[in-house]
Amino acid sequence: MVADCFARERFESAYRARIARIATLCREQGRSAVIATVGAEMPWLIGYQAMPLERITAAVITDDGEARLVIPQLEEARFRPLEGVQVLGWRDGEDPYRLIASMLPQKGSVLVTEGTRAGWLFKLFASAPSVNFSSAEALLARARAAKDEIELRLLALAAGAADRVAERLLNGEIPVIGRTERQVSAAISAALLEEGHAKVNFAIVASGPNSASPHHEAADRIIAAGDILVTDFGGTYSVGGEPGYCSDITRTFSVGGSAPKEFTELYLVLQAAQEAAASGIRAGMRGMEADALAREPIAASGFGDRFIHRLGHGIGLEEHEEPYLAPGERGELADGMAFSIEPGIYVTGRYGARIEDIAVLAGGSAERLNHAQRDLATLSR
Repeated sequence: MVADCFARERFESAYRARIARIATLCREQGRSAVIATVGAEMPWLIGYQAMPLERITAAVITDDGEARLVIPQLEEARFRPLEGVQVLGWRDGEDPYRLIASMLPQKGSVLVTEGTRAGWLFKLFASAPSVNFSSAEALLARARAAKDEIELRLLALAAGAADRVAERLLNGEIPVIGRTERQVSAAISAALLEEGHAKVNFAIVASGPNSASPHHEAADRIIAAGDILVTDFGGTYSVGGEPGYCSDITRTFSVGGSAPKEFTELYLVLQAAQEAAASGIRAGMRGMEADALAREPIAASGFGDRFIHRLGHGIGLEEHEEPYLAPGERGELADGMAFSIEPGIYVTGRYGARIEDIAVLAGGSAERLNHAQRDLATLSR
């Protein structure tokens, strides 16, 4: 069943559907074409991750549904053939920008992905001077935000693998007491790979006062009994050589004994806020309304100025992508969107806490993909 779900044919069907969708959006919005270069957009469209080198690779999707891949000839063998995608290799000494320009209308509006190098853009401008180039971000980001079935399955597998690493921490399989943050981060990274991730994207280990820094970089501080420990880690999970999807989970622990009473009270506020958001987020909400579900109870408990970041971010081929659950964010949430729910409370110089799960909108409400224990647990090793 799993093999059938992730058969190459299923991925190919998904890529063709995405190409057709982008062509339709181009026609609806009066755009002539989309050009995707380095970044997540090309693997989402055609299943190919361009090498981030000086030679340009570009997927060109025109409003008539034609798809072409302009690629350095020495890299052609890396592309797995996809029905409906014409491959045009170019050799050193040839001009790939003129080749790309030949696919575009003499006058028209062409969207280019934001990861495109400035030098490449200038050469495109020179090769197609009558074309109006602008950012593809608005069109592609929202199109990618609503995940299809195969993407949701991959996200669930990634989340499950991250859960198993969190459980290793809980059961003491990854010891923390007497080890440096850096050593524990390395152990978490190794566990992510052992649980099926293709690569590790990050493994934050923040102990004691460092736990008040949301993006703390693991250092040589030795973790000791009495510390509060925040672990935030994730990687990329892939199947069959196809582009991988990301995991991201945060759990907070007390080390070597019960946490101080004031921290336990803070944590209970945080846990209730995370639960309120997870149970209250609905399709049709704006990102700022979802954020408020957690922010308002935290503020009512006196910790409002200690919640210093947004509630969540979208996740997929990238760790951070659309949609964003943040103050002032007016984009609407819809079924199929995947995002983190990660409120945090931080007391500078003392301790901090964060709980993070990945969730997807299905049937109008949020379903969490992470299921590892969220109660404040004590690590005894």
